[in-house]
Amino acid sequence: MRGHDEGRRLGAGDLGEELGQRATLVQFSSAFCAPCRATRRVLGEVAAMVPGVRHVEVDAEAHLDLVRALGVLRTPTVLVLDADGREVRRATGQPRRADVIAALGEAV
Repeated sequence: MRGHDEGRRLGAGDLGEELGQRATLVQFSSAFCAPCRATRRVLGEVAAMVPGVRHVEVDAEAHLDLVRALGVLRTPTVLVLDADGREVRRATGQPRRADVIAALGEAV
């Protein structure tokens, strides 16, 4: 997962769901993306394990303005947001659970 300093803060208005108290895992998915299903499972497991962390899935095709604003080029793309909604890490492709947990360490 690489760092990304965009300076933009995301919130419930952007994502359609509330942020986690400590961090939020934002997953951009599309309907026919096979790795998105496995990513959903990994992120859901991590969010369930770590208190204050929430997993939010965003349909990339239904939110093209947000996809363009954030420079999301493929699915799945995962953003790790801190408690204020600032992006601290980003990864494309299916992440490993250990990498997600490590990235969360930077956000909380």
